Amino acid sequence: MKLWDKGTKINNLIESFTVGKDPEMDFFLAKFDVIGSLAHIQMLEHIGLLQKEELTLLSKELKNIYLEITEGNFVIEEGVEDIHSQIELMLTNRLGETGKKIHSGRSRNDQVLLDLKLFTRDAIRDVTENCIRLFNILITQSNKYKAVLMPGYTHLQVAMPSSFGLWFSAYAESLTDDLMLLHAAYRVADQNPLGSAAGYGSSFPLNRQMTTDLLGFETMNFNVVYAQMGRGKMERTVLSAMASIAATISRLAYDVCLFMSQNFGFVKLPDELTTGSSIMPHKKNPDVFELLRAHCNKIQALPAQMLTVTNNLPSGYFRDMQLIKELYIPAFQELNDCIGIAAFAIENITVNEHILEDDKYRYLYSVEEVNRLVLAGTPFRDAYREVGAAIEKNQFNPTKEIHHTHEGSIGNLCLDSIQAKMDQIVSQFNFEKASMAIETLLQD
Repeated sequence: MKLWDKGTKINNLIESFTVGKDPEMDFFLAKFDVIGSLAHIQMLEHIGLLQKEELTLLSKELKNIYLEITEGNFVIEEGVEDIHSQIELMLTNRLGETGKKIHSGRSRNDQVLLDLKLFTRDAIRDVTENCIRLFNILITQSNKYKAVLMPGYTHLQVAMPSSFGLWFSAYAESLTDDLMLLHAAYRVADQNPLGSAAGYGSSFPLNRQMTTDLLGFETMNFNVVYAQMGRGKMERTVLSAMASIAATISRLAYDVCLFMSQNFGFVKLPDELTTGSSIMPHKKNPDVFELLRAHCNKIQALPAQMLTVTNNLPSGYFRDMQLIKELYIPAFQELNDCIGIAAFAIENITVNEHILEDDKYRYLYSVEEVNRLVLAGTPFRDAYREVGAAIEKNQFNPTKEIHHTHEGSIGNLCLDSIQAKMDQIVSQFNFEKASMAIETLLQD
């Protein structure tokens, strides 16, 4: 079944190529297509395009289909082009002529736009919740190891004292900025495109504000042409925010791989979280973090891939956009897997609490010594030269005391402030509004 079928048979090779992976991707959108239809038919009844009895029948059957989807009993039948066609076919088979009325006032173009936005709101909530868990583990580890010093590096050269408290919480605070970007992307997604039809609106007196409210959107895409132009842009915006999260995890993974090396020896993973070598019996490899790095680098490439699919298209709909789903939908599972594995591994990591006892880190304290001299009254440039001369003559014997007090330093990690920043960002998502709207639509 094809909603556009006018009786002309399509070449099998062409049909296979144009359908592509759409049915596979549409399984992820199935329940959202039902939710959008529930809102749409309420609006159709409100403007007089459905009778109340028809609304009751359609609503009941759509909820039955929703249940079939959630219980895993739903299929897109052979020869049925997409999720929209399958649901309309099921309604027509079960309700006759009434089932055919569900498509009034909309196009598959605004249906898929709506499905993707509803999917995105739900998927962003999952990503956010997973990020919060990773954030909390990083904050816990930061607090646990806040007094354990480690070398800080610039140019991969020993530079200044750092701490595991600083290291863990640096990635925690990075996630706050990532979620700030994700919130901005959520707001782009949280706009109702339904009613834009094929991109030029409808002669039916649609009530777009009604469907906006029923679906719990913050607002709507007002201009119907822009609603269609927004396809690809919304996905690229969301993927950019996801890429930012992936970048944080990728960099964390790189650090762990480096720090687990025997040349560093800063951190360890339990044996059951490492892998071995087929010929070197001593090996305990950080494969989990290497694969995290690779997966996250893949995710960081997705916004550019999305751009290459959608760039330089004129206004209006084009079939190029079908490929968006294949890039976009699987990315959420891949990112969620990465966040979950990172959280599990970081929660089980242990740190070397005696790193700086090694004499090779003696020069780590050079800046501390310069600052001690400055506090005693020596001009900074003179103090710098004095310490530098002592190092050159191998006469540098620093006092290994660290006394940092300013905000965000070794002695003042500001973990409460970082936590408050995260809490404030998360509170802005207002996931509850969307959840309550969907629950209301699905109520008997």
